[in-house]
Amino acid sequence: MDGRGGELGRRRFLGYVLAASTLTVAAQLGEAGPAAAAVPSLPGPAELYDLTDLVTDAALPTSGLITVQLHEDGTASFALPRAEVGQGITTSTAMLIAEELELPLERVRVTLADARPELLFNQLTGGSTTTASTYTPVRVAAAVARGRLLAAAAELLGAPLAGLVARAGAVLAPDGRSVGYGELAVRAGSAVTARVAVELKDASRFEVIGTGRTRVDALAAVTGRKQFAMDVRVPGALPTMVCRPPTINGTVRSVRNLAEVRAMPGVTDVVTVRTGVAVRARTFGQCVDAVRALSVDWGPGTAEGVSEADVLQELRAAELPLVVPPLPLLTKAVDARFTFHFASNAALETNCAVADVRPDRAEVWASLKAPIAAQEEIAARLGLPVGAVTVHVVEGGGSFGRKLFHDAALEAAEVSRAMGKAVRLMWHRTDDFRQGRVHPMATSRVRATYSLGEVLTYEQRHTSVATDFGHGLGEMLTAMAAELPVADLGFSETMFALTTQSPYHFGVTTQLLSEVDHGFNTGSMRNIYSPNVRCAQELVVDQLARGTGRDPYAFRRRFLKEERARAVLDKVAELGRWGRAMPAGTAQGLAVHPEYHSFVAVLAEIDCRPQTVGRSVPHAYTGPRVTKVVCAVDVGLAVNPRGLEAQMMGGIMDGIAVALSSSLHLKDGRFLEGSWDQYYYTRQWNTPPELEIVVMPTTTGVPGGAGELAVAGAMAAVACAYGRATGTMPTTFPINHDGPLGFEPVPAVPPIPQSPTDGRSRAY
Repeated sequence: MDGRGGELGRRRFLGYVLAASTLTVAAQLGEAGPAAAAVPSLPGPAELYDLTDLVTDAALPTSGLITVQLHEDGTASFALPRAEVGQGITTSTAMLIAEELELPLERVRVTLADARPELLFNQLTGGSTTTASTYTPVRVAAAVARGRLLAAAAELLGAPLAGLVARAGAVLAPDGRSVGYGELAVRAGSAVTARVAVELKDASRFEVIGTGRTRVDALAAVTGRKQFAMDVRVPGALPTMVCRPPTINGTVRSVRNLAEVRAMPGVTDVVTVRTGVAVRARTFGQCVDAVRALSVDWGPGTAEGVSEADVLQELRAAELPLVVPPLPLLTKAVDARFTFHFASNAALETNCAVADVRPDRAEVWASLKAPIAAQEEIAARLGLPVGAVTVHVVEGGGSFGRKLFHDAALEAAEVSRAMGKAVRLMWHRTDDFRQGRVHPMATSRVRATYSLGEVLTYEQRHTSVATDFGHGLGEMLTAMAAELPVADLGFSETMFALTTQSPYHFGVTTQLLSEVDHGFNTGSMRNIYSPNVRCAQELVVDQLARGTGRDPYAFRRRFLKEERARAVLDKVAELGRWGRAMPAGTAQGLAVHPEYHSFVAVLAEIDCRPQTVGRSVPHAYTGPRVTKVVCAVDVGLAVNPRGLEAQMMGGIMDGIAVALSSSLHLKDGRFLEGSWDQYYYTRQWNTPPELEIVVMPTTTGVPGGAGELAVAGAMAAVACAYGRATGTMPTTFPINHDGPLGFEPVPAVPPIPQSPTDGRSRAY
């Protein structure tokens, strides 16, 4: 309630001034219910209440525990309870604080908070939800600080509060006097915690939010001064690596030459741990030599002897049935089955962590998106109280979902305990590809029926190797179960329902998930199910357009549910000159994707002509080339449009890769790829020479999700373009997966290759 007895408005909130020597403030938010989607046909669960709503609501109860602090030097600081892994959230968060606090952006310092169990679900980074879930709490805290500074200035200057103005880190009086925030920081502090009302700035007065800003860490990044998890230095923590099994999750039976390896130059320790044989040495080069020298008797893994054909057979056997009966004479159908192969969840920075475990305590440094879950499991594994384990969250060099899991942090803690010494653990690149997390292999069976130009039914049965959600989202789903618009669904099926939706009016629509558990280390690689699901649906949409005699753009536009979806589609069709004449073997493709209260449309042009597909680049896969991409994105409100453009660019490159070239090949219980030179992610020679990103004007006034949005849209648009260019709808992804392997797999024993010495010869 506000001071006038009415309900709090959209801009009026309550906050706290906390007891502290200098000004420290926090937010308190009232209840927020799910926003119902107003659509003429029956909405899917994700249109009523999706993962963004879940994460936002789960974070609300502890929003008052995250604080903005003012300092005597006139700067503000904020420990963000999320993980920065390249998506730019430290910049966008600093922009929110700068806007409400009326402080120059360069005087706002955003760091990453250590694991704080009291935050519960307010310290989980995933599902493109960070900006959406923290947008209001951060602004409220900053606005409380601004109000407190104004009150302190009124007392100091002896001026009426109503006449004071906060501007650029100072409070100005009507008579020209001013006082800086630094001088007010102590005076504005409070000896007791007090509850106050606050009003947020109206969007019409925004000067920072919605403007394109360079990342606050850009200079440090381009000059090499930026510190990532791999750069952490802790006294006494020496380089450490693990000799891993030849097959997925194999076990150590015995080490044949332990004494010899311990005597190698620089080696200080060799111990057996749960995941393999750990080696600690003076340098990482010495670790590599020792790992390669180890002779280990390995036990079987969790996918021993399994190849991808076996997994595919199991997936097809687990597919849920389609229920539309055989069609009468006047009704036609599009019936298709798609296969999506395993994809690596490796980031540019390999898995790494620093750990210093003592008998009574432990300290860990790592890039973690779920640090509370990491702290709890590390404590349990070490037999320590949670309070005796300190987990520092460090900026990471990429994640795409990988850092939701704390595999490296847990392993480093176990190794440190076994050795009794601090360790600086790093996975080898080959470890990442062969023993790391992967996006699950899946199939999607689709049947759509239509008659007289109308789509009557749309059924999609997505079947996947089980995705591991054991990183905190499981507890969140359990805690928020009463809020969910689904009933009696299993955990993965609930996650599928919260993230998967169809943007089209296709009559009776059902999208269902089935999973098989085969012992793989899985995760959500820059999205969970959406890229595969959307790719399959958009390909079927093209078939429906052809069957009804409509242009693919006109067909989509007619059946889209939302005006926001039509707007982004219209924009890419206009800018991309949809329908223009193109040479044989080239074509355009379209896709629309809704997710996390946001919409994206992508137009892609592809060149599948022999001279392009067959072009030669040393040690590289070329294949079809996407020559142009136009992307229009509507996230409701773009806090930092420049950062949003960068996220779309990265997502487009991911989408091109999973559509055309990047996958893992499973054979006899192990993945064959061993590094980036064998895993064909989008390279410079396959990126589109023409790339245009359009950030749509503000629609909802609040930010939606963005980080994963373009992956699904780009993958689907590229697949549709490929189908139109070749005249055959692709059904296996990536499209090069069943072709010649294109590389010679490195041996599985030893588990990592010799360090290369010919790097200069491989530079282009």
